[in-house]
Amino acid sequence: MKASTESSIPKRSFPPIADARARVLVLGTLPGEESLRRREYYAHPRNLFWPIVFALFGATPAMNYAERLAFVAARRIALWDVCELAEREASADAAIRRERPNAIDRLLDTHPLIRAVAFNGSGARRLYDRHFARRAELAYLALPSTSPAHARLDFAAKLARWTALREALSGL
Repeated sequence: MKASTESSIPKRSFPPIADARARVLVLGTLPGEESLRRREYYAHPRNLFWPIVFALFGATPAMNYAERLAFVAARRIALWDVCELAEREASADAAIRRERPNAIDRLLDTHPLIRAVAFNGSGARRLYDRHFARRAELAYLALPSTSPAHARLDFAAKLARWTALREALSGL
């Protein structure tokens, strides 16, 4: 059987969203199909990332992507993905293969005020641990995935677990 063309074409992540104020780096695995199509982090309308992050700070999610990015930057949050390049069918993290990691060590070295890494789901944590050594000076937060594919927890339950991100920021 011939493999589908979609699965054999490597998917590429976006550049990091990080400025000098960043204190926490949120890592996903690799942008999903809707994010790749729109060239925006967490673009799927059912992905809870933006509603959760805005709710953590008592705000309503901005509709405009540039405003969303400005919001996380103002709260000292950086965004990136563990994988720079990988093969994957559709958007399933479990289907990621032949991945090449992003230069996360270099990002952390050039942003020394980042004191915590938050994993958006167990897939991001698993891929990070496969490619990187944990740094003693950083805190690591294992958070539930905001992806619509991980609907085991509802919004309220995910939000409750994601408060660890806000708490990490308040302690830095």
